[in-house]
Amino acid sequence: MCPCARSNTEVEEGRKKASREKTAGGQPEITTGCHIMLQSTAAIALLLCVQSLHGSALPAVSSYEFTAYRMQQYNLGQHKYGCRGAIVVAEARSAEEPSLTRRCVIMKVEDFTTEKYSEAQRQNAAAILILLPQNISSIPHNAVESFMVSESETLQKETLMPVYVAPEDEQLLCMYEEVKQAAATRTSSIFVRVLRSMVTATAFQILVINNAPIKATTDNAIITLEGVLLGAVEDAPTIVIAAHYDSFGLAPWLSYGADSNAGGVTILIELARLFQKLYSSPRTRPHEGKVDKCLYKADEHAAIPMNFPAVPVVEQDNMLLEKDTINLVESTVAWEHERYSLRRILGFTLSHLEDPKSELRGSMLDIMSKVDFRKLKRNGIIIAEALARYMYNLSDKGSPKDVQVFKGQLDIQDSRISSLMSFLTSVPRATQLLDKEPSHILLVNSLEHEFKRYLQQVHRHTFRQDKRDPDITFFDQMSQPIVMYRVKPAAFDLFLGGCIAAYLGIVYYAIQNFGFLYTKLKAAVKTKHH
Repeated sequence: MCPCARSNTEVEEGRKKASREKTAGGQPEITTGCHIMLQSTAAIALLLCVQSLHGSALPAVSSYEFTAYRMQQYNLGQHKYGCRGAIVVAEARSAEEPSLTRRCVIMKVEDFTTEKYSEAQRQNAAAILILLPQNISSIPHNAVESFMVSESETLQKETLMPVYVAPEDEQLLCMYEEVKQAAATRTSSIFVRVLRSMVTATAFQILVINNAPIKATTDNAIITLEGVLLGAVEDAPTIVIAAHYDSFGLAPWLSYGADSNAGGVTILIELARLFQKLYSSPRTRPHEGKVDKCLYKADEHAAIPMNFPAVPVVEQDNMLLEKDTINLVESTVAWEHERYSLRRILGFTLSHLEDPKSELRGSMLDIMSKVDFRKLKRNGIIIAEALARYMYNLSDKGSPKDVQVFKGQLDIQDSRISSLMSFLTSVPRATQLLDKEPSHILLVNSLEHEFKRYLQQVHRHTFRQDKRDPDITFFDQMSQPIVMYRVKPAAFDLFLGGCIAAYLGIVYYAIQNFGFLYTKLKAAVKTKHH
């Protein structure tokens, strides 16, 4: 072949090649655009599908750590009370679920009842987590009373199941709502239940980080504060006014004890202040009695409710006097004054509760907002006036009945009651905490300072138990860090893998059949323009 012919042939082939490149050059743009559009459509459809099946209100966090407080655990002699377990590794479930075996049951205060607690025990639940609202005053009154009754009954039993209480926050409330919603789907059709529980449902795993064994603490110090107001006569009879300053409840770290017994301590300190003014002057110092005021840690005989038989009630001058009989078989006493009655010393307990085993004597819902300050002040004035009438012989015949000693500058001050109550309820006052934490030691030191302001011969008595044979034994790990994290069922991985495979299949089909799809799309566009 001649060079000219070869040249013409190459030119012709070059033109055909250019023509093909030109034709192909415009198609990749349309292919790329269609490809992106199809991908976006498939992705949006997939997201809408998953979102419609499962819409979580919980913020997207892989794990969340919070502090929870373990239920009381103590031994009273040979008897064991409270929960003996602390380790939790379990999936969170609502109390409404039919199956609670090896699950951590999540409850609000309003949900917690003796029946649900017993059912969780019967099914061998892994743990119970109670959510305590930040504003306890928002809980309805009937729900508070119901919880206090269940709390008291729970504390009188021993259980191996860990029981924790945690203050509510956004994360925990969202978890609670989701597990409750999951429990509600149990009434749906089988298809919906399976699809949600095995594919779209989010499970929450509850894990206690600390795996150390629980240890007994027998070195708790029992601190008692004592002070006196000396009468004019040395051998005058002594009047002892005492109040316990510790508190009791389901969880030691949440036992603030406003009614029991911050109110009693507040009145005792106010009585010390008022009578100190009378005793400071020889003209107003009574001759009939020496007042001995005492603050003590109630320990087992006051803080822990014990069974006590019903007693008759006698009404006299608008006061209820309960005549009781001391059970000498019991190693503990029901009311505080029985310690003195056992030694044939006249004594009585002033309380608005008729029953010494009332649930109101120890509850973590006993907070300051539940205390009626008006009644507290009224009761303080009644006690002060009654003591004054006895010590100054104002109850004798011929004495004016309408005389009032404590008024004006000697009146109980509202601001004092409020500040004392706020201070006493600022920290939990469980017995096992008062000699361990700096804030609790500060509380005891502050009470001693108040005694020294108004009383004489103030003494601080510290008692320790015999470690070999303690009367009461507490245990550690009352505050625990807990981690909550989200997990998906194993079937979710299969479901996600199927969605990805379907998405890739759609894209592959679109690429392989682009000519057909392009022709249909072009025809549709032309039809629209015409």
